[in-house]
Amino acid sequence: MPQMRVAVAGAGIAGLAFAAALRRTGIDCHVYEQADELMEVGAGVQVAPNATRLLHRLGLRDRLRTVAVAPQAIEMRRWDDGTLLQRTPLGSVCGRRFGAPYYVVHRADLHSSLLSLVPPDRVHLGARLTAVTQTADEAYLHLSNGTTVAADLVVGADGIHSVAREQIVADRPRFSGQSIYRGLVPAERVPFLLTEPRVQLWFGPDQHCVCYPVSAGRQVSFGATVPATDWRQESWSGRGDVTQLAAAYAGWHPDVTRLIAAADRVGRWALHDRDSIDRLSAGRVTLIGDAAHPMLPFQAQGANQAVEDAVVLAVCLAGVEPAGLGAALRRYERIRLPRTTRIQRQSRANAEMFHLADGADQRRRDVAAQSSSGLDRHEWLFGYDAEKATTTSGSA
Repeated sequence: MPQMRVAVAGAGIAGLAFAAALRRTGIDCHVYEQADELMEVGAGVQVAPNATRLLHRLGLRDRLRTVAVAPQAIEMRRWDDGTLLQRTPLGSVCGRRFGAPYYVVHRADLHSSLLSLVPPDRVHLGARLTAVTQTADEAYLHLSNGTTVAADLVVGADGIHSVAREQIVADRPRFSGQSIYRGLVPAERVPFLLTEPRVQLWFGPDQHCVCYPVSAGRQVSFGATVPATDWRQESWSGRGDVTQLAAAYAGWHPDVTRLIAAADRVGRWALHDRDSIDRLSAGRVTLIGDAAHPMLPFQAQGANQAVEDAVVLAVCLAGVEPAGLGAALRRYERIRLPRTTRIQRQSRANAEMFHLADGADQRRRDVAAQSSSGLDRHEWLFGYDAEKATTTSGSA
């Protein structure tokens, strides 16, 4: 059987997870990344059981135990007085129910863990994608270094500004009106946040703050949103101003203001997403991760859905000859689109729900939150096994 040639654009979480998952099926691939070196960027990421179980199967169980933190709960609180609105148990309760833990981890630790699963000679740096073209028989990556790579399949894992997506749909990122400051604080500076490992959120008018421990508990990662009609910069390396952030959160609960005051520096970038689309593939090109369904971070599922995409696509391609590619990609779409569309839209809806002004709508939200603090409402999200979904109808 002829070996399928697969080229992946982007060596982020989606691209590396796919490369690792594809190797399990016996299919080789090459990954092309625009960065000249893979650096430790970003802050924290929440990895829910729906992704953790897949990462364990890829071989990262022991490594995640070493670098990640297993929080005991997610707590949602009011912005000013810290009133507890909702506590969702995690820890061993979550692990027993869903068969996999809920982790919080530094994005760089997750990225380096995935990178360890891919042979170094299969990841090509300094190779920015400038265009994708295709014929009936091949697809081509055109790279900034002048190279053209021919493949049976091109997988676009090149993020929200995906070049590969242009093969599927003509659209553009949508600015949410929000920006987010992200930072890391040494744990010893904020012991009041670490009485137990938790994901903590404070909801307030027009903005919210979230924090949790990462790096095996050595650091606390936080994200704080602010309205930003005049801020459109999108870059993991974009610098923010701690003083401006502190001013935006003046009057908030002391745990929030003390957390911000403990930060030496922060990054800031505008939050964008795109509308959901009704297909993920065209010819010999398909999409995964943020290239397929860029979503706002208000469901904490972006990285999780990238891992799900990666595993499902790899399973769909297993044992497939190049001539059978079309059917495999249709199967991938059928499995993934209902679920990712639901999560993408819920993430957008949460942008409004999290940021309600004090008043009647906010009080209704808080009452609803207090009455639904268990894990039952997360069953559809955390209990989903993307790999098993490849043997069923693929519904969300």
